[in-house]
Amino acid sequence: MPTMLARVVVGDYDAWKPMFDQDAPGARRSALSHRLFRSTDNPGEVFVQVEFESLEEAEAARERLLASGVLDRFPDHTGPTIVEEAERVNR
Repeated sequence: MPTMLARVVVGDYDAWKPMFDQDAPGARRSALSHRLFRSTDNPGEVFVQVEFESLEEAEAARERLLASGVLDRFPDHTGPTIVEEAERVNR
């Protein structure tokens, strides 16, 4: 399953989250699901995981997000990167 991953240092998570929920770029409009993770060392560091049904949908979402410029507001970010699961180990 193609997944888009991004890491963003948002600063104030509570102020950032409502903007994320609006999804103005439309990056999640064709997503199957998404998850947010926060660093335990720095709660303003957020990791976003968005799953898509197809690689084409994931790439289109990535392009919408990049074209929107929304990530440019956060100088400390990584991604978005499209990945596929290489291996799953259940214990």
